[in-house]
Amino acid sequence: MSGIEQVADVLKLLGDKNRLTIVALLKEKELCVCDIVDVLQTSQPNISQHMRKLKDGGLVKERKSGQWVYYSLNVQDKPYIAEILKEIPSQDNMPSSVCEENECCN
Repeated sequence: MSGIEQVADVLKLLGDKNRLTIVALLKEKELCVCDIVDVLQTSQPNISQHMRKLKDGGLVKERKSGQWVYYSLNVQDKPYIAEILKEIPSQDNMPSSVCEENECCN
C-alpha cells in the first residue's frame, strides 16, 4: 500500500464523527471503553467496534489491566495526524477522571 493510500485510509477512519470524538478524547488522556460509552451515550459494543477499527488503523493502542482495557493514542509515526489533532477542539464533556465513577472498571 502506498503512502497516499495509508493516509487516505486513516483519514477515512477519522471521517466518522464518533471515531473523531474518540480520538479527541484520547488526545487528552488514556480511557477505558466505559468512559467513552459515557461520553458518547452509545452502547459498549458500538464503542468496541469503533475502537477495533481505530486499533486496526494504527491510531490507538491498548493496555490491559486485569480484565479492563485502556486505550491511548498511537500517532507518533503519523505526524499529519498530530497536526490534525492540534485543530480538534477539546472535549468539554470528557470524564473528570478515568473510571472513578464507573462501576465497570472498579
